[in-house]
Amino acid sequence: MGRPLRACISIPALQHNLHRVRALAPGARVWAVVKANAYGHGLLNAMEAFGAADGLALLEFDAAQRLREAGWQRPILMLEGPFEPADVALARRLRLTLALHDPVHLDWLAMHPALGEAERLDVWLKFNSGMNRLGMRAPVLRDAYDALAAAPLAAQAAAPLAAQVRLLAAQVRSVGLLTHFANADVPGGIDQAWPAFVAATQGLAGPRSASNSAAIIDHPATHGDWVRPGVMLYGATPFASRDAAGLGLRPAMRLDSELIAIQTVSAGESVGYGSLFTADAAMRIGVVACGYADGYPRHAPVGTPVIVDGRRVRLAGRVAMDMLMVDLTDAPGARVGSPVQLWGDRLPIDEVAQAAGTIGYELMCALAPRVPVVVERSDG
Repeated sequence: MGRPLRACISIPALQHNLHRVRALAPGARVWAVVKANAYGHGLLNAMEAFGAADGLALLEFDAAQRLREAGWQRPILMLEGPFEPADVALARRLRLTLALHDPVHLDWLAMHPALGEAERLDVWLKFNSGMNRLGMRAPVLRDAYDALAAAPLAAQAAAPLAAQVRLLAAQVRSVGLLTHFANADVPGGIDQAWPAFVAATQGLAGPRSASNSAAIIDHPATHGDWVRPGVMLYGATPFASRDAAGLGLRPAMRLDSELIAIQTVSAGESVGYGSLFTADAAMRIGVVACGYADGYPRHAPVGTPVIVDGRRVRLAGRVAMDMLMVDLTDAPGARVGSPVQLWGDRLPIDEVAQAAGTIGYELMCALAPRVPVVVERSDG
């Protein structure tokens, strides 16, 4: 068997979470976000689990090609758009949908013209609603829309400009409008962003997409034509103070290991690098086969919860590259070989993340390539 550390990915849990999105946003189509190797869950595992989604969304062009080669035929949205002009040609070949967030992208479209109707692209113009990361301000967005949609500007413009507009309009099949909320997870967090998006796109035809996981849950007025769930699909919460179970979500990843050694220490003895943990009484210390080289956060402090032999115990000492140590006082029956859960169905990943001063997203995405992955296709 080798080293007893493995990540278990539940296809039924992923499917359940997609169904939960459908229940919360019944009138919208769903882009299932699968960037960063599906938040660490495996790109092809996500493709299997999200077969009922209307499209997949990510930003890595090599991953999009893998999805096409694996048989995904529905839309694929490239959330960060093209990174260079050649990506436009690749998008045409792979039938990808591009988010366009900078006017230079229109120039790149014209550099790689469509050779026929089949090569026209579906595109989404991205509006900067306050995050100030990606996206166009309202006047620029509307100019880009006019060019791509061949709006009345084409008829009113001087001949050279009209020809340029017609060239751009011939590159696209459809134009959608999207934005991304910076603060949908906090009260009042969309009070400015949502009206700004509505005003910026007023009178423009085309589908809308604004809702991330937090907005899907808390802001139904923003659902529009397409929603873009991310972390909720994987069973973690987008909120700081509301747990995933209470939102009707199921954890899709378990990180399981075993105790590989037990040390008995006396009062005053220390454990691990830097002697960060000192026993205040005689106790047993369990050694777990998992460390920061596996994706467990090195900065997790003493007291971070771990499940050993079905009992909740606490991290003791600094996380090392390949091992971490736990105080077995509350798991008196634990022995070498006892099962350990670092996060999963018995210990929410968000609770571990909060103890470590981070978010569940980071722990999922940090899962190291050396950790074996087991895919579970039933709940039995």
